[in-house]
Amino acid sequence: MKKIILASQSPRRKELLAHITSDFEVQPADIDETVTPGITPEVYVTQMAEQKAAHIFNQYPDHLVIGCDTVVVMDGEILGKPVDKEDAKAMLQRYSNRTHDVLTGLTLMSKDKQITKLAQASVTFYPLDDDQINDYVASEEPMDKAGAYGIQGGASIFIKEIEGDYYAIVGFPVGLVNELLKSF
Repeated sequence: MKKIILASQSPRRKELLAHITSDFEVQPADIDETVTPGITPEVYVTQMAEQKAAHIFNQYPDHLVIGCDTVVVMDGEILGKPVDKEDAKAMLQRYSNRTHDVLTGLTLMSKDKQITKLAQASVTFYPLDDDQINDYVASEEPMDKAGAYGIQGGASIFIKEIEGDYYAIVGFPVGLVNELLKSF
């Protein structure tokens, strides 16, 4: 198999890819993630995954590059990483006692082949009070995460129900990646 490069700075993605192989490098992709008006969340997140993979692949054309992007979708609106603590609080308040979707776009790109897939899940939160939200935001944990929460961390206590791929919520659908790597 070709040398793998993970086009991400996410420590969670790095940790999950290490369950599949230890033989990979990490090269964060610096791309413009501005949402084009009118684009669907599914198209946006898969385009971002493709662009991240392509950005790194152009520098390392003899490698297999994995690009990912994750967004939360609430009421049809794409929610990325919060811009500040108030934004994080507003996102968390919206999830209280409601269901939202989490989408992760995934692209594997090599000289010979490119595969792009979408992994998704629906997440229902318990009702949240202001103290819970304020305490969680004060922990700084939500600040680098799409949708302002990490399901595998402190926000785990907010989760009432999950339907779909848990690892899509974490941001790296590891089972899907493992299956797709078999074809490279």
